[in-house]
Amino acid sequence: MDPKLKDRVLRAQRNELTEHIIYKKLASVIKEKEQSEILSSISEEELTHYELFKSLTAEDVAPDKIKVSIYVFISRVFGLNFGLKLLEGGEDLAQDVYAQLKEISPKIEEVIRDENKHEYELIKLIDEERLKYVSSMVLGLNDALVELTGALAGFTLAIQNTRLIATVGLITGIAASMSMAASEYLSTKQEKTEKSPLKASVYTGIAYVGTVLFLITPYFFFKNIFVCLGFVVFNALFVILIFTFYISVAKGLDFKKRFFEMAGISLGIAVINFFIGLMVRNVFGIEA
Repeated sequence: MDPKLKDRVLRAQRNELTEHIIYKKLASVIKEKEQSEILSSISEEELTHYELFKSLTAEDVAPDKIKVSIYVFISRVFGLNFGLKLLEGGEDLAQDVYAQLKEISPKIEEVIRDENKHEYELIKLIDEERLKYVSSMVLGLNDALVELTGALAGFTLAIQNTRLIATVGLITGIAASMSMAASEYLSTKQEKTEKSPLKASVYTGIAYVGTVLFLITPYFFFKNIFVCLGFVVFNALFVILIFTFYISVAKGLDFKKRFFEMAGISLGIAVINFFIGLMVRNVFGIEA
């Protein structure tokens, strides 16, 4: 076998063994019987693929223990759906390698079919509670980003006192979070849905309060108002980046479109309120 081709086979072999262990570990901790059985079945197929590649290379390889730990951790913390979709995204890259290996064994076609089947099975596999309430989390997070980023920009120019801005921002944020949670409770109660109105309001409130605390934190640590405002913008973009990535992976949505849409709205409102704050300060003669 050509050395370069053998190297690709060995990498594919290691990948299959690693994913066999990931699926096996996840199957052992999942409580839902059907989900556990599907994961166990996929795990055995990955082991079969490993044995096929081993027969071609006549070599043993060790699994990527770091990858195993990372994906098991991600799946446990951020949800099985997110972890497996992220893992399957990596398999899409691996299939390009498999396509190149078809020339050395007709059985590679079986591996490719199995990998495609995995994606279908995993899509129908997951019905996590947190994904049912993702719209409530998006509502709380979007509202907090748009309202508070804009409010903090306005407060920064109008008040110019970091501790006072942080205090006003915190009070404003908590009041707004309770208002949003109550609105989500009433809205969900009117809808014909399986969602619990109470849980929907809690998810909305938590997302809102968490975003508020993250955005106002710089005002407790820095004295320069423009440094604080810079951190607010950075923190807002960071939250948008992380949450958009999570939603895009978990629900198979377009990451770039959602990120630029959320970022544009939040920062656009912040710029408008920045100038409103400057105008209010000049009109009413507010001094720091």
